[in-house]
Amino acid sequence: MPMPTVLSDAHVVARRNIIKIKRVPDLLVFTTLSPIMFVLLFAYVFGGAIQVPGGADPDAYREFLMAGIFAQTVIFGATITGAGLAEDIKKGIIDRFRSLPMAPSAVLTGRTLSDVVNNVIVLVVMSLTGLLVGWSIHSSFGEAVLGFTLLIVFAYAISWMMAWLGMLVPSVEVFNNATFIVIFPLTFVANTFVPLESLPKVLQTFAEWNPVSAVTQASRELFGNIPPQVPEPTSWPLQNAELYTAIWAVLILLVFIPIANAQYRRSTSR
Repeated sequence: MPMPTVLSDAHVVARRNIIKIKRVPDLLVFTTLSPIMFVLLFAYVFGGAIQVPGGADPDAYREFLMAGIFAQTVIFGATITGAGLAEDIKKGIIDRFRSLPMAPSAVLTGRTLSDVVNNVIVLVVMSLTGLLVGWSIHSSFGEAVLGFTLLIVFAYAISWMMAWLGMLVPSVEVFNNATFIVIFPLTFVANTFVPLESLPKVLQTFAEWNPVSAVTQASRELFGNIPPQVPEPTSWPLQNAELYTAIWAVLILLVFIPIANAQYRRSTSR
């Protein structure tokens, strides 16, 4: 099918999902409340017990924290793609799409693009919350934009992985449990909330090669939020965090766009 037709159909599907957010505002409310809660908890409850080198000033940890909260939130936000598809399959909406004269790939493309909009809204809300608790950007405008762009691109890649998984499991409940078991440790065994030096050696090695650590490190560097006393990373992924994040995003897209579309065809042929 011609590319303009695919893009046009994807735009219609994306618009449908965005309108759904508007008509069911609870989706957006609870999506934004969770990261706000994490920011406040770590800034005011756990922040006093967690130290970064040279972090006597409480704002030092809050600035160190925000990139990790951003990374965790957009990754969890990407799971909306899979949950939405699992729900659409269960309710028979995917079967209705199948009966329409539209490009099959437009369903997944539109779904993932609409969830980018959701993540952008969440990042705006989180940024405003971060400013209220003492976070600020110390780099240039261009570097800050690149930092947010890397977060969105990485989350977009994860959303294709979630799309595949959402069509693979039998229900939304199973999807939510499966993703929580995988994503929760990935986002915590990383440099998201604590310096890597505080982790045991085995976990530290894992965290250094964890792509979540890379996107967090890249964001911190681009926002200018790394305290000067924090040691320079010694592992290649964190020394080249922007490149490593981009490599992971491209690899995930190359692998999961084809297999997600193949799974969609299998799901709609039952």
